[in-house]
Amino acid sequence: MPLIFRFLSLWPLWLLHGLGAALGWVAFVASATYRRRFLAHAQLAGYGFAQVRAAVGHAGRMVAELPRLWLGAPLACDIVNAECVERAWAAGRGIVFLTPHLGCFELSVQAAAQRWAGAHGAITVLYRPARQPWLATIMRTARNRPGVQAVPTDLSGVRQMLKALRRGRAVGLLPDQVPPEGQGQWAPFFGRPAYTMTLAARLAQQTGASVLLARCERRAWGRGYTLILEELPVPLSDQLDAAVLQLNQAMEATIGQCPQQYLWGYARYKQPRVEAQA
Repeated sequence: MPLIFRFLSLWPLWLLHGLGAALGWVAFVASATYRRRFLAHAQLAGYGFAQVRAAVGHAGRMVAELPRLWLGAPLACDIVNAECVERAWAAGRGIVFLTPHLGCFELSVQAAAQRWAGAHGAITVLYRPARQPWLATIMRTARNRPGVQAVPTDLSGVRQMLKALRRGRAVGLLPDQVPPEGQGQWAPFFGRPAYTMTLAARLAQQTGASVLLARCERRAWGRGYTLILEELPVPLSDQLDAAVLQLNQAMEATIGQCPQQYLWGYARYKQPRVEAQA
């Protein structure tokens, strides 16, 4: 399998995206569970299938582009509204980058690190190792690339993120990812209760870091990506419950700007897993 990954990493992006789009539709047709979840989540958010049809292919593109992202040559990525990042750095505070499961979220941190890590230090991200040893090795190498520091999804990782923010550096999170039991709280997401991480809000509240929204959209025909950055419309609340809800609403608004590339099949409303005790 590692040899296949390395072989695919040499493919042009347009070919990987073409293959991925086909695989996305195969998965959609073959899995009734995935198809029902995709359609139910999109409907809950107010979208008909015609409005999110393209997301079927984009789910496959997300998988097919991974070998190139992890092992291949750097990919073209334009950055829109970089000024909001510069303002945060100028204020002397750290930055919490938040991106939903939309577009090429793997590339978001790579593009930001390439632009700002040289002047402001590495961007710290949480990292949960894969169960397969060969994939865990690839992911460890890929995510600890220049300008990016991957830390474990445990208390030591949280401490490292806090330390980075207090030093005025940046961290990256996927706030619409379901956290383990005890690390989140139930909050509305598109009108339905979803177990939501509190980590993003707590990091910002405890350090005074700026919260920036990021989405990395794929351009058509493998012509690269566009990383779009935004500030929160209003300052983050200092009350945890309100802040968690506020971030969920911010994710809804971000998804609403490009629903065609969101992972509607992600099990956003599942029960949280119980972490094994050491």
